[in-house]
Amino acid sequence: MKPDPIRPLLGAATCFIIYWVIWNLLIPLFRFTGGEMVADTLPLLVAAALASVFGMMIFESRSLAETGLDWVSGSGRNLATGVIFGVAGAVLLIAPFLLTGYAHFEHVASADTSWRAVLFLPFLLFCGAAGEEIIFRGFMLQYLMRGYGAWAGILGIGTLFGLMHAGNPGATTLGIVNTAGFGILFGTAVLKTHDLWLPIGMHFGWNITLPFLGVELSGLTIRITEYRLVWNAGDLWSGGKYGPEASLVTTAVLVVLALALWKVPVRRGSAWLLDSPVPPSPES
Repeated sequence: MKPDPIRPLLGAATCFIIYWVIWNLLIPLFRFTGGEMVADTLPLLVAAALASVFGMMIFESRSLAETGLDWVSGSGRNLATGVIFGVAGAVLLIAPFLLTGYAHFEHVASADTSWRAVLFLPFLLFCGAAGEEIIFRGFMLQYLMRGYGAWAGILGIGTLFGLMHAGNPGATTLGIVNTAGFGILFGTAVLKTHDLWLPIGMHFGWNITLPFLGVELSGLTIRITEYRLVWNAGDLWSGGKYGPEASLVTTAVLVVLALALWKVPVRRGSAWLLDSPVPPSPES
């Protein structure tokens, strides 16, 4: 019996539609109760978790943890490795401009630098990063990888990840391409580790460092410190309103991170969809 060629696409599409509906229903509620930053992050995590639960339950009769979220020996190491990668990549992106004078810090008097903000914002950013990884690198990606092959799934979901940011403030073609590149990088991390902790750490490390350095994050302005980065370079290098993720330097940083990911030692996790055989389809 041959594998069903439609089932992987049907499963991924069903999961995404459930996610999209729940996400859009939750955004107004979270905006009303917690404000814009809460609405930008927590609905992502809740919708991603619920949609992935339904996807795994309907198509595999398995749990959400089996998408690579089981906390086992080595999970903490993969998470920490990912955070280091994300932080190092963001610093590598900004440092050359600071060192050469093409960017400098400027004081922002209106920034909220209270201890509550300093603690709460990283928590929200972690929730947002985890939510995006669960929905884009969890059931959807892994179901497509098992059905159509690893790189077909990684490239397809990476492209979708980039296109999902096309509506962000200041989005440009280069910004979308680079964001898709991050999606492919995070998908490659799943392929290497068979867990979600490494890509969650990479995503969070990147997302938390850019606001601390005073730059926009995928078009969003998040003030954590009393300083913002002012550029003396054109949009091709600064990324314009989308932030440095829309710059050519980010493209180069992505290559460096991909090479480093290829070399770094990691602990192998256990993702059911990547470790189990492809089920055959019934003969007609």
